[in-house]
Amino acid sequence: MENPAIVYRRLANQHISDLGIGVKRPEDALASMGAIQAQDYPAALWAIGLRCENSTQAGIEAAIAKKTIVRTWLMRGTLHFVASSDIRWMLRLLAPRLTAFSASRERQLGMSDDIVKKSEMLFAKALQGGGQLTRDQMYQVLKKGGIATTDTRGYHLLYRAASDGLICFGAHDGKRPRFTLLDEWIVRRKEISDDRALGELASRYFTSHGPATIKDYVWWSGLKVSDAKTGIEKASPPLVQEEIGGKTYYAPRSGQGSRIGALSVHLLPAFDEYLVGYSDRSAMLSDEKTQEMLRSGRITFTHSNGIFLPTIVIDGEVVGTWKRRDERGKATVTIQPFLKLDNEQMEGVRRAAERYGDFLGVPILLKENPAAPNPP
Repeated sequence: MENPAIVYRRLANQHISDLGIGVKRPEDALASMGAIQAQDYPAALWAIGLRCENSTQAGIEAAIAKKTIVRTWLMRGTLHFVASSDIRWMLRLLAPRLTAFSASRERQLGMSDDIVKKSEMLFAKALQGGGQLTRDQMYQVLKKGGIATTDTRGYHLLYRAASDGLICFGAHDGKRPRFTLLDEWIVRRKEISDDRALGELASRYFTSHGPATIKDYVWWSGLKVSDAKTGIEKASPPLVQEEIGGKTYYAPRSGQGSRIGALSVHLLPAFDEYLVGYSDRSAMLSDEKTQEMLRSGRITFTHSNGIFLPTIVIDGEVVGTWKRRDERGKATVTIQPFLKLDNEQMEGVRRAAERYGDFLGVPILLKENPAAPNPP
């Protein structure tokens, strides 16, 4: 069957299931994955944490403070976490695509090159010497320098400064993210040639996300198809090419391909790489009833504005969504299954919720909304 041939290996390669190689440190998980999407900060912490052994939210945030992992705009112009040692070569490789997006947006906003250069000069001066400023404080820097921040201009100038390698996110001030100078924040970094970088990024992606197609990789990386193909040719170690269901996939040479033991049940966060890392997500949504309800609009795992919801995944299949609400030192996790879960599946969900509670360091109260009605 096409579905098990893909999803069990993806779960293992992404360090989600016990079939994969255990990862202990956040920076190792990120180095293996290449990058993890991170516009939803709490969700991204859990995305890293669920891929590490015995991890806690405090431990992931400690890695940020220790500067071993870093958050910035990267693939597709979207926020990602990456291992700090990888940030420079990745930015350099992806910069042409990021700059092209920036130039288009700058024209729409009526901003000249001089405004961009001035904004980066103002940021550099304000942050020099280890400074960290919140977004509102960064906007104030621009306003005092005579640069308007309305109509998303401020946000875009932060994005441009990050994609140019000037700034990145530092440690949070409570719940507020702060910006700092990349060169001061990340001192040690890996330097590789642009030519080798294409092979390195392809190797990271297909080793962690495989089996996956070139189309999946182009979607994830934002690279041109020609660059993606060059990267696959230069990947080290070499990738395996295989045909599954009439499609060509690339994957690491070794890896588990079947279920072992009990059900594999996971509560994945919003924007998790298990879904957002592919252009084709049909393997994870292969159940015929689920597909029918998705087509009819009775269930969904995304919002119309592109937000990916937290999902319940059982044996590689997305079987529902969930949400968290914090209250008085505990967290309530409410699940919304697409179809009714049996006792074994519910027990797996309870174990997954307990693991999430251990990560957060709070007790979890699990609630269930009725499953969506079966399609006629």
